[in-house]
Amino acid sequence: MTFKGPFQLERICDSTGSPRPQLSPCSGSLAFAGRVASRRDLGLLGRRGSVHCARSAVAMATAFYRPMVVTARRATTNERRAGRREKSGARVAAAMKRLRCGTAPEPGCLQAWAAECEALAGRWRAARGSAYGGAAAVARQLRGAFGELLLQMWGLPPALPMMPLELTVLYNSLLFVMGTSDCAIKGEAEGIRQGLLRVLEACGTSGQDLSTQELWQKVLQEVTVEELQAPLHRLGALQAAWWLATSCLQNIIDLFRLLSSAEDPERAPCRAEKNELLTLLKAWRTPAEEASVSLVQSTEDLKETLCTAAAFLQGLQELEAGNLSTTLCLLQEAAGGFCSKRVLAQIYVCLGCCAQRMGKPQTALQHLKQALQVDFQCHPALSHTAAVYQELGETDAELQALYLLYEAVEKNPPSATSSSPYFLIRAELLVNTPILASLLRHHHPSEVKYLLAQRCLRDGRVADAVEHYLDFLSLLQEGLQQQVPLDGGSPLPRIPEVFLEAASALEQDGRHQDSLTVCDEVISRTTNLIPKIIQVEEKLEQPECASLETGLAGGLLSQKRESLCCLTWRAAAYLHQGWVWSKLGKGKEAIMQFSRCLNDLLRFQPRGCGVEPAESLLPEVKVLQKIRLLSLIGRGMQFLEQEKHKEALLDFQHGLQISPGTSLCTWTHV
Repeated sequence: MTFKGPFQLERICDSTGSPRPQLSPCSGSLAFAGRVASRRDLGLLGRRGSVHCARSAVAMATAFYRPMVVTARRATTNERRAGRREKSGARVAAAMKRLRCGTAPEPGCLQAWAAECEALAGRWRAARGSAYGGAAAVARQLRGAFGELLLQMWGLPPALPMMPLELTVLYNSLLFVMGTSDCAIKGEAEGIRQGLLRVLEACGTSGQDLSTQELWQKVLQEVTVEELQAPLHRLGALQAAWWLATSCLQNIIDLFRLLSSAEDPERAPCRAEKNELLTLLKAWRTPAEEASVSLVQSTEDLKETLCTAAAFLQGLQELEAGNLSTTLCLLQEAAGGFCSKRVLAQIYVCLGCCAQRMGKPQTALQHLKQALQVDFQCHPALSHTAAVYQELGETDAELQALYLLYEAVEKNPPSATSSSPYFLIRAELLVNTPILASLLRHHHPSEVKYLLAQRCLRDGRVADAVEHYLDFLSLLQEGLQQQVPLDGGSPLPRIPEVFLEAASALEQDGRHQDSLTVCDEVISRTTNLIPKIIQVEEKLEQPECASLETGLAGGLLSQKRESLCCLTWRAAAYLHQGWVWSKLGKGKEAIMQFSRCLNDLLRFQPRGCGVEPAESLLPEVKVLQKIRLLSLIGRGMQFLEQEKHKEALLDFQHGLQISPGTSLCTWTHV
């Protein structure tokens, strides 16, 4: 007998012949089993009249059916899960098949990505016209946003329908990467390479083992899909910008030959141009930009920036090579290009330096004046103007330029930030060469003060020189690291030498006691830096020995030469004090300082054998010889005044041994 209901219950017989209910394998319920058992056993209960027996029967039925119900539930759940996995796997397989066959992702994804790209580009267009600080912050945020969007697209296999949008997002992302950096970075080149590889993969080929130049050649020659030409040209311009920042000019020439041949296959590349790079850049036709394409910087603007930067960079290279006429043409080409006021002022400074090297100081002054008219904060223009006036011998104009420079660097220190973020790719990001850094080097206030003091002292303006030297010494008290540049391009000598120059200026100004005090400062600061004995080769390093003096040996030699410098400074301080006491008429004190100078010089023990020619001696050894000679002459003259003729004669004889070709009257007027 079979009961019909939400579950099927079949009546079978056990070994005793009594019917026993059983759930079918496809269904079952513990509650229903309890109800069936209750109906059957309650019928027996009515005949027997025992409630306790009824409850026992329900419990027995429940325990009997529980394992079968649990098994049935598990079977049903597994069947449902298997069905869902099968359907999901089928959907994924279908999607992967569509992608492998070049079918784009779901239309909703492409629309969402395009809408997000447009929203981000619109946010930049709204922010770039604002103040620099706000636009710079937005640029940094959009750099991360475009990077995240690009990673989402790269999470799927490449497909041709999605490649135009993907290359546009890549172009915008890399623009922000370069625009928010101080210079081109390696990650940008890797991003361009990854984009080209995905284009090839979408077209059914690969190029993993190819170099970047070979990869561009393969892409431009084999990818003929019309929708990809404009995005690839934009990406090529960005590749040219990165190569320009790394001075790989030949790579740019090869790339734009390919781009030109891709535009017009019948056109043969002209290689006999006077400047092939500029010719190719100007002849390159930028792709037409559709209204639906969301770019954060147009390709036409990028092309103009490339032309200006290429002319500027090549002009600097020609200037470094000494080809001044070619330099002049290229820099004039750059000055008429597309750039900010800051870069235009830098170009005029370079034009001024070129004219100065060509022997045209007046033309140089005109270019430097143009630089200041374009950007009044162009401090290098003032320093080069002072140098031109010095060459012309116009001291008043030179000092006036230095005064203006000091006021400018003191009130308006140069900023390390870029001048304007309106365009993400700018000429200042693409032109970074050592010669440009040297020509545009910014001066510290202490450097300008020293130049003023030195020029005044040489021109005989002793009082002005003393004031500038004292200002310089007061600047040093504010902090040596902040006031004194540590690079090799500074006009500042070593600090003890500046102290000695200041002492000389004070002595010439009649401030003898102040001069002695400054010399005492040099002596006290160098005393602990000089060993008892300094053994250094008198002559310059021999070529055959130079290769052996590396590592620790080279460090020891440098340390010994530094000790030799300290000895030179302290001996010079003693010498100067001796001459000051001589002018004051204090012979005893003068002889004492001259003797201290000579005793200090005994610490230097040269290891050379024989008499070396003067041109092969170390510079420090030459200075020490002059100091020894002047000390002997000064002490000998004091002995003469005290009528100690024997001691005076000995000093003069020793002086002749040091410098046999020098007459005594030559040094008495030093």
